[in-house]
Amino acid sequence: MSTNATAGAPASRRERVTIERTYTAAIEDVWEMWTTKEGIESWWGPEGFAVTVRKIDLREGGGLDYTMRATDTAQIEFMKKAGMPLAIDHHITYTEVTPPRRLGFSNYADFIPGVEPYEVTHLVELHETANGVRVTVAIDRMHDDYWTEMAVKGWTSELEKLAKALAT
Repeated sequence: MSTNATAGAPASRRERVTIERTYTAAIEDVWEMWTTKEGIESWWGPEGFAVTVRKIDLREGGGLDYTMRATDTAQIEFMKKAGMPLAIDHHITYTEVTPPRRLGFSNYADFIPGVEPYEVTHLVELHETANGVRVTVAIDRMHDDYWTEMAVKGWTSELEKLAKALAT
C-alpha cells in the first residue's frame, strides 16, 4: 500500500491509497471482470458480502448501480454494530473508460452513520506483464484512518476474490 498527495484537500487532490495485485490471466479477461454484470457479480464486494448489479452503463458519464448485501455472520454482526443496513444500494459514475487499460469511477460514501456523504474517486489500471496482468487500484483516503483502513481491507478482500474468480 502506498499513499501520495495531501489529506483534507478537495477529492481530486486528497491523499490516495494504492493497492496492487498481479493475476495470471489475459488482460481482456481481467477487464471483463471489472466491466460486465457477470464479472462484477462474481467477485465484487469484500468476503462475506454479495453484489447484485441492477444496471451498468460502461461509458464516461455512465454508471453502475448495484446492491451489496452482507451474507456472512461476521459481516452481518459488523453491520448491525455499526448501525448500518445489511443491504446497501450503491451508484458509481464512470469518469474514465479506456479498454482494456484504465477504469476511473467515483461514488459517494453515504453509508457511514453520522458522517456527511462525500465523494471518493477510484482509478483502476491494468498493465500486461510477463506473468499476466498487474492491477493497480488507487482510491481516495476516507474521512479518517479507521474508515481508510476499512476501505483498504475491503479492496484487499475483493482483489483476493477476483483472483479466485479468474481461476474458475
